[in-house]
Amino acid sequence: MSLVRDLWLRARWGNPIVVVSGLPRSGTSMMMKMLLAAGLEIVTDEIRAADEDNPKGYFELERVKDLDKSGDKTWLKAHRGKVVKVISFLLKDLPDDNAYKVVFMRRSLDEVVASQNKMLVRRGEPTDPASDAEMIERYRTHLRRTEALIGGRKNFRWLDVSYNEILGDPRGPAERVARFLGGRLSVDRMVEAVDASLYRNRAR
Repeated sequence: MSLVRDLWLRARWGNPIVVVSGLPRSGTSMMMKMLLAAGLEIVTDEIRAADEDNPKGYFELERVKDLDKSGDKTWLKAHRGKVVKVISFLLKDLPDDNAYKVVFMRRSLDEVVASQNKMLVRRGEPTDPASDAEMIERYRTHLRRTEALIGGRKNFRWLDVSYNEILGDPRGPAERVARFLGGRLSVDRMVEAVDASLYRNRAR
């Protein structure tokens, strides 16, 4: 069934855009690095440089940050068949004139919030531990809404990938991603691209 749907998507919209998405600090940069190592072409302007929070780089495209604004989005067509990183809050703003294969990164929400708090501390910005539970509940609500919105769009295919599972044993998730994206990726290189030493905010 998935093969038939892939053929239908390509016939209607052309090669799909591979979208790596998820919450901030959920492992999207790691997946971008894995797909780059596997041989896919990623789209990045490298404006946001690597830093202490993401020493391997962010692999972002500044133009993506304006998807929620009205305006011309036809530029995305030039990236069919390539990989673009899109934060989960902007998935709903992707236009309907492309097909998309979304590799969606999942991570323990406790770890997501802890990682975000550490990033804020390094930047000298205030954090409020008392609001962590509220933030986690907001993220849960956002994720449910995003799944419902995307689930109703025929030009999207979706694969959940666990950040925590990748850091434990990357081969299984890498094989699933390779199958989802057509089976022609180098799983070995995806596995080699994973740096477990960067797993610095673990759930307790």
